Amino acid sequence: MENIIDEIKITYIRTSSHKVIKIFDSEQAYEYYIKSWDLQSIELFEEFKILLLNQASEVLGIYTVSKGGISSTVVEIRHIIFIALKTNSTGIIVAHNHPSGNLKPSSNDLKITEKINEACKIMDLNLIDHLILSKESYFSFKDQGYL
Repeated sequence: MENIIDEIKITYIRTSSHKVIKIFDSEQAYEYYIKSWDLQSIELFEEFKILLLNQASEVLGIYTVSKGGISSTVVEIRHIIFIALKTNSTGIIVAHNHPSGNLKPSSNDLKITEKINEACKIMDLNLIDHLILSKESYFSFKDQGYL
């Protein structure tokens, strides 16, 4: 009997030729994120997204990791790392919304940020920031000293 092993092929093609956008601080990240968020549902259910950046802080893209309910969404860290590695990103900014509009991080928010940061360090990625956002404002883990 012959052993047959499937070959795995990984690809990433940057298709857009739009103007290069660079992100240097939490305010710029928030402005970029809020443009991509569905503002009609931001107060209905929680979403978790990642902003993918290259070494020059240029935006490679944005990816929705998960959509959940009113009070939570499931975040798989290995999925975040997979997307970052597949896109050849060197840095990521993660973000999620609180449908309540309360920007204060929960204990789960603090724990997941710590876990994502640890995973990024192992994979030689930079977790630049984690934002909690609402229609009007945001909370930055980096600006508040959590990262």
